[in-house]
Amino acid sequence: MHTLSLVIVLAPLIGAIIAGLFGKVVGRAGAHSVTILGVSISFLLSLVVFKQIVFDGVDPYNGSVYTWLVSDGVKFEVGFLVDELTALMMVVVTFVSLMVHIYTIGYMRDDPGYQRFFSYISLFTFSMLMLVMANNFMQLFFGWEAVGLVSYLLIGFWYQKESAIYANLKAFLVNRVGDLGFLLGIAAVLMFFNTLDYAEVFRLAPSMEHVTVEFAMNEQWSIMTLICILLFIGAMGKSAQVPLHVWLPDSMEGPTPISALIHAATMVTAGVYMVARMSPLYELSETALSFVIVIGAVTALFMGLLGIVQNDIKRVIAYSTLSQLGYMVVALGASAYATGIFHLMTHAFFKALLFLAAGSVIIAMHHEQNITKMGGLKKYMPITYWTFLIGALALIGFPGFAGFFSKDSIIEAVKISTVSGAGFAYAAVLVGVFITALYTFRMFFLVFHGKERMDEHTREHLHESPPVVTVPLILLAIPSVIIGALAIGPLQFGSFFGDAIHVLPIHDVLEVLQSEYHGVFSFMLHGFMAPAVWLSLLGVGVAWFVYLKRPELAGDIKERFPGIYNLLDRKYGADDFNDVVFAEGGRGVGRFLWRFGDIKLIDGVMVNGTAFGIGKLAGIVRRVQSGFLYHYAFAMIIGLLVLLTWFVF
Repeated sequence: MHTLSLVIVLAPLIGAIIAGLFGKVVGRAGAHSVTILGVSISFLLSLVVFKQIVFDGVDPYNGSVYTWLVSDGVKFEVGFLVDELTALMMVVVTFVSLMVHIYTIGYMRDDPGYQRFFSYISLFTFSMLMLVMANNFMQLFFGWEAVGLVSYLLIGFWYQKESAIYANLKAFLVNRVGDLGFLLGIAAVLMFFNTLDYAEVFRLAPSMEHVTVEFAMNEQWSIMTLICILLFIGAMGKSAQVPLHVWLPDSMEGPTPISALIHAATMVTAGVYMVARMSPLYELSETALSFVIVIGAVTALFMGLLGIVQNDIKRVIAYSTLSQLGYMVVALGASAYATGIFHLMTHAFFKALLFLAAGSVIIAMHHEQNITKMGGLKKYMPITYWTFLIGALALIGFPGFAGFFSKDSIIEAVKISTVSGAGFAYAAVLVGVFITALYTFRMFFLVFHGKERMDEHTREHLHESPPVVTVPLILLAIPSVIIGALAIGPLQFGSFFGDAIHVLPIHDVLEVLQSEYHGVFSFMLHGFMAPAVWLSLLGVGVAWFVYLKRPELAGDIKERFPGIYNLLDRKYGADDFNDVVFAEGGRGVGRFLWRFGDIKLIDGVMVNGTAFGIGKLAGIVRRVQSGFLYHYAFAMIIGLLVLLTWFVF
């Protein structure tokens, strides 16, 4: 397992190095060949590891590869923890990454940065694998920062575009805020546990449950609450939870393949994975669980609403990612960690499918992304149409599709959760089902059905994308249909995760659900009797009526409720607030420090003031040197009197 783990991690890194440093030597074909080979090796070996751990019953591997530093008995190591949770994440990350690599050959074929792009996405895969395979907090932080760095490079890949540079800087700065909390959380772990090793921290955690620390204004905080909330602030940045969500929609400035990779299998899922991995800590803090479930519910509901007014096809899908991440976080807050990871897995497949299908549409439309300028594409792009429809049905949780099993499980888990804030979360995720169906099928109908609204030149050149684009769509569509039904039993109600996820009996909502689970078909039948499916169908019906049957209604609603529309269009003013308070405020503080600190205090008082003072003093002293003997005698007498006075007193 030691050697397997090393090869799985290093194969994409080697591909990234060859494509990045020797891109001109190996050429375009060499760049995509070596990176695809590296990710393929990782995927195939991940399947081997998955088989060994899950099916063959091999014990999880937890071992050190390299000891970097030992300080006061604390080891800083590179090491791997390969258990059921890790094996699942490895398969998901490498499979989605492989599909994106293959798809990129077609999407980026005319781009001058072809080799550089392949190097970046392969490096992204390496970074995510380092994160999910880590067995200690130091390596977790390395992978955490590495995916952040590569996302910065990829969002701003088209660095000639000013909007792309703004977007990657925004992502970088917002994630620095979250990462500060994350780093403080790791520092607290090191301070109180004197180790960074997962196994040792989890072993010691129960003994620290009732230990408190003075936090602020003589308030006593539970150490576990403090650590869990600080770690979750990091997850809020990486997994784009309110209010650290603002970077994710702007990440659409990067090429579509990276949108799929960031939103489906790598960066945004890192926070969800981290909280699930830290379940032995979160189970010891009700306050932290409540914080998590409320933040997730707010994100799921309010970010979904923003998708209704977006006209950029990629931004609609981006806001759906925000909303679905909220669902995953809600599951974590309800202690349904297995369900959160289950939804992470199903979402990875159908969200990658939707992004890559959107990219296929963008290629056909000559890089037009406005859905109001599309329409009627069904007859021109049948493969893209059907795969997009499969992704859309999985996203809205239509019975039988992958998203149905995971999303319905989240709703049911939250319904019976006793964590503070669960009632609000249940209402939010239930309303979110209707909203998800509405914006998803608004996009679907405007793109593929109805009147053709593109210009004549674009219409004449419309055709289906080449196989290098459509084959990954088909391969992603298959798990988007079947993976939910195949995985719900073992993954959610079985003992799939073993000791990888820890839940206290008082929080075990899945045990309650398991008593009511009687197989896949029974679960689907129960779904038809639950409100979620009907709300989803209602959302599809409203989208069909408003955007196909009576398209003038959309404009009428917009004119009748301009306040609500502007609020959603301006994204609740979050970007405006950040620009005014943080961006402009930061520049204002900088200008103040420059004018008063630098110019007046440092230059004016300290530098020029010192020179001016010495000049003045020199002028005074110069007058004393008169050359008259009685002046010198007088000065000597005065000096003698001063010395005598000092000696006496």
